Amino acid sequence: MSTLKRCLSVLLLACCAAVSAGSGAASDPANPLGLKAGVFDPPRMAPDFSAQGSDGKELKLSQFRGKLVLLEFGYTSCVDVCPVTLAVLAEAHKRMGALASQLQVVYVTVDPERDTPERMRNYLRNFDASFLGATGTPQQMAKVRQDYGISAVRKQIEGSKDYVIGHSSYLYFVDRKGSLRALLPFGRTADDVVHDATLLLKN
Repeated sequence: MSTLKRCLSVLLLACCAAVSAGSGAASDPANPLGLKAGVFDPPRMAPDFSAQGSDGKELKLSQFRGKLVLLEFGYTSCVDVCPVTLAVLAEAHKRMGALASQLQVVYVTVDPERDTPERMRNYLRNFDASFLGATGTPQQMAKVRQDYGISAVRKQIEGSKDYVIGHSSYLYFVDRKGSLRALLPFGRTADDVVHDATLLLKN
């Protein structure tokens, strides 16, 4: 890894740890829009990446400039956190109405060994047909996780060849210009997502 890349990774990890908590108060100088999520102060460019899209095409984060991207990490074999998060995002997308066309959910796998483009496509269709999955080689996806400060730990299921993955669950808001604007932890509601997405799209 080059010195520049190492610095970027360290910077992003530090930024994720130092995201200002969103209070929802527009009077907060660090959060002038009054977002419910924690905010990146100041906003900074989201690391671009190239992956295999669940639509069978190359997927680059930068291809969505002009849209608000909701970037989430997870995997299709997850039985608890991931389905809940995707259900919340599907409900939020539905509630966005006309603004929904200006929003793109990108679901980045932490389990590239099992999550093929086809598998991700079939899985995401259960929530919203517009959601796109991103997968690739283990090395590619490890780099994406590193750049976004996402941890993923594989745990073998006792007495089985199967495994589960414990991973960070944060929703990143990437604005129309490709900047990281906010970070929402697991457990927040569709109302919170709609609130913040609407404000970022209108401002």
